Amino acid sequence: MDDLHPDPHRIADSAGLRALYGHAEGLALRKSIPRLDRHARDFIARSPFLCIATADARGRADVSPRGDKPGFVHVLDDHHLAIPDRPGNNRLDTMVNIVENPNVGLIFMIPGFEDTLRINGRAEITADPAILARAEVDGKRPKTAIRVKVAEQFFHCAKAFRRARLWQPDAMVDRKAMPTLARIILEQTEEAAKLKEDEILACDAAIEENYRTELY
Repeated sequence: MDDLHPDPHRIADSAGLRALYGHAEGLALRKSIPRLDRHARDFIARSPFLCIATADARGRADVSPRGDKPGFVHVLDDHHLAIPDRPGNNRLDTMVNIVENPNVGLIFMIPGFEDTLRINGRAEITADPAILARAEVDGKRPKTAIRVKVAEQFFHCAKAFRRARLWQPDAMVDRKAMPTLARIILEQTEEAAKLKEDEILACDAAIEENYRTELY
């Protein structure tokens, strides 16, 4: 492993971590189960959003959001679920990683719920017509879906959400506190300096139009 930082206080092994934190006990260990029980199924059916963590063949990690109407993730049976792949920017970071390394981690969220559902397992990319038909919206089917074989699932407590106050109305940040997505990317890629202000605004409008017409 490459040194992340020349830190003399770095903890470099699990023994050092356990010396500080101790070991998980009781329900913290026993709550992990290798199937989708009724509670996990119910949570997934209500969830409009998840994050999926993947890594490539070299171990370089990535995490990506997935969102749609509640229930967009389909439980196929007690051990498998399917996540439709909706139109994006064609970077395919998640998909390529799965082809190279099938190990994935998922975290499901429900607006207003401070508890989350975590699932770890192995994934593959499928073009199974039956799975894609279930994911059709407005006559449009996804090109593929991510099929996950569940190795373990467990519910995660609300401490992170309580600390973040994520769903609290008075904690919401005005989007105007930062530049628009188009302006940020144009500045990061040094394209903004080449454009006039009305051209940057046109890029903002193009993104909004894409949201309106290309969600599916």
